[in-house]
Amino acid sequence: MDTKKVKVDIDERSYQFGVRIVKMVLVLPKNVASSVIGNQVIRSGTSVGANVAEAQGAMTKKEFVYHMNIAKKEARETIFWLRLLVDTNIVSSQKLGKLKKEAEELASILIVIVKNAQKK
Repeated sequence: MDTKKVKVDIDERSYQFGVRIVKMVLVLPKNVASSVIGNQVIRSGTSVGANVAEAQGAMTKKEFVYHMNIAKKEARETIFWLRLLVDTNIVSSQKLGKLKKEAEELASILIVIVKNAQKK
C-alpha cells in the first residue's frame, strides 16, 4: 500500500470531516440541548483533523502515535455525540447517517495507523 496516499487520504478525509461537522452544527435547531451537544460535537469533530495534522508534523514516532491516538479518541467521541443527536430526536438518523459512517471509518483507519506505527 502506498503510505503517501494513505497519509494524504487521512489528512484530507479528517479535514473534510471537520468541515462537514461545522456545517451540520450550523443548521442545528436553536435550543439549549442542541447548543450544548453542538458545542461538544464541533470540538471533537474538528479535533480529529487537527490532531492528524499535528501527528503529520511530529518529530518522533512516539509523538506521531500520541496525536493519532488522540485523533482516534476524538473520532469515537464524535460518534457518541452524533448518536445522542439522533437518539434525542434533534436530528434524524437519515440526515446524520453518512456523517456517522464517516466518523466510524475514520476511527477504524486511525486504529490501523496507530497499530502499524507501534509495530515499526
